[in-house]
Amino acid sequence: MSTDTSPPPAERPGARLGRPADEGKRDAIIEAASQMFFDVGFAATAIEQVASKAGVSKVTVYNHFGDKRGLFIATVEHECTRMRGYFTLDLNTPGALRDRLLHLGKAMTAFLARPEMTRFELRIAAETEHAPEIGRSFLDAGPRNMRNNFVEMLRREVAAGCLQIDDLALAAEQFVSMCKGFGDLERRFGATHDPERTQERIEGAVDVFLTAYARSE
Repeated sequence: MSTDTSPPPAERPGARLGRPADEGKRDAIIEAASQMFFDVGFAATAIEQVASKAGVSKVTVYNHFGDKRGLFIATVEHECTRMRGYFTLDLNTPGALRDRLLHLGKAMTAFLARPEMTRFELRIAAETEHAPEIGRSFLDAGPRNMRNNFVEMLRREVAAGCLQIDDLALAAEQFVSMCKGFGDLERRFGATHDPERTQERIEGAVDVFLTAYARSE
């Protein structure tokens, strides 16, 4: 019988945070924290409450994430990953380029217009005012990751001879910005969604994008 009474690796001083041996506990903690952070906010959430909701000790939460700020950043990254499951960038499908861009524009705007996405963004913005690293974490895990995926898709279209683009990242930002338009600002402040105007905005964005970047025959 072993007489080793030392704590498990995840609980030893100096153990690497955020990679507990028991992934089930980590998932439970993040799930509980996500509900509380995005329901009542960062300041009103206590580690003790998260631990109780997750069915673990307060020490376990600290051992896994370091502090409340580290736990919040972990939940932001988790939520970004989960939300990406609702939306997949895919230009590498059969059909005319214009039709594929239209499909992408519709999928993207529908994803951003989801009420939970709006609430998530507003909560992140509020917390970023006090902790800029939270905003950076969100940008890297969410918008920048999706932009990079779009850039790679545009790169394939350039290689195939369909598009002629010098600055792929700029072109990606232009397309996304045109699709969102003023409607993106309106949804953040509770304006009624106008599906017809959204469709017109997306079609216009595709037309302008192709006029600027489609390779001439």
